Amino acid sequence: MKTQNMIYADGKKAVIYLRVSTEEQVDNFSLDTQEEICRREATKRGYEVIEIFREEGKSAKTIIGRPVLINLLEYCRKNKHRIQAVIVYRLDRISRQTSDYLAIRKKLTENDVTIISATEPTGDSPTEKLVETILAGFAQLDNDIRSERAKNGLRARFLSGLISGRPPLGYKFQAGYAVKDPEIWDRVKDAWDLMATGTKGLIEMGKIMTEWGLREVHGGVIHNIRSQTAGRIFRLKFYTGKMTSVTYPEEVQGQHAPMISEEQFYKVQAILDGRNPNKLALSKRTFENKDFPLRRIIKCGKCGTGLTGAWTKGCTKKYPYYWCGGRCNFKMIKVKELENVLISVLKETTPTQECLNLFIKFLYETYHVRVSRLQKIKNEADGEIEKLRALRKVLVEKNLAGVYSDEIFKEQSAIIRG
Repeated sequence: MKTQNMIYADGKKAVIYLRVSTEEQVDNFSLDTQEEICRREATKRGYEVIEIFREEGKSAKTIIGRPVLINLLEYCRKNKHRIQAVIVYRLDRISRQTSDYLAIRKKLTENDVTIISATEPTGDSPTEKLVETILAGFAQLDNDIRSERAKNGLRARFLSGLISGRPPLGYKFQAGYAVKDPEIWDRVKDAWDLMATGTKGLIEMGKIMTEWGLREVHGGVIHNIRSQTAGRIFRLKFYTGKMTSVTYPEEVQGQHAPMISEEQFYKVQAILDGRNPNKLALSKRTFENKDFPLRRIIKCGKCGTGLTGAWTKGCTKKYPYYWCGGRCNFKMIKVKELENVLISVLKETTPTQECLNLFIKFLYETYHVRVSRLQKIKNEADGEIEKLRALRKVLVEKNLAGVYSDEIFKEQSAIIRG
């Protein structure tokens, strides 16, 4: 007998809620299959189905981002005493979190609506409610086990030196490994070499890399290299052949070809840190320019801003000029003219003994500040080495005690050495 031809003497009405995640779609766990089974259960129990709510491609880990489920709850609230049941294929269609499921069941119960599973024992008796709660707990347990397995798999992949996400610029995925991208490898390496000179800032590097044809892809959209992107690229230790992660504390040797040496990487880090007053700097950006040696040294007499310099184009050739970097009304002055004035002033200037003493004191203090910075870095490195030695000692002791097998010992020892 077809559902629409049945007579519902007691007037019981129900709605059906269907949900399928993206992963379940791959397994052919379709909404149509769920609907067919739910309709059969409604017919068996004598319910008339008056509405169907279909939610596709949504996870049940949380109720956030599930508009159809929200609409279902609101529909049941507005139709209180008219709807007696919500029929689902399985209880985990509602939620895989026990607390969320119980909250949803409580809200439906307040509107005199019962949740019915088409494939599991459910009902209003105390025993059936207990079984229902246990089944909801099993759904969360299954979800938590899957999540734990996924996390363990990602960690194992990281510790083996393999990247899980998209490889950085200059690399591409091939058979699960990050390999050289021959189309842009050399250009990215040239960008690292140019950055290591200390003559370019991140904004300028972003423009240069874009001019070289380098691009980043996010969400299928191609973007030019901006200063933020360049800063992120030049902070990645991945380019040295090492793997680091904000999730895992370890640093491991990657199974990919390094693009640069560690020495070059730390040189670039020192240059970047030199622009950040909150970080320790080993070196500062190089501002010297052989064409304009007095740039930033000579100050503007009106606003005190350091002079800048550039070549200006004349009718037949280019001419070097200095002018105020503060954009005030300082008149442009030829490079040779300013240099001659400076030489004349220096010839007439003889430093006093007090001035010499201050200069020597400045050099002495600068030297000790730099030495203290280097000593701080050395102490931090020594501390890390001591931690690794202690870790290796514990590893050896557990191996000798039989806690760790020889295979585990070799694997962990290789990670410590890396």
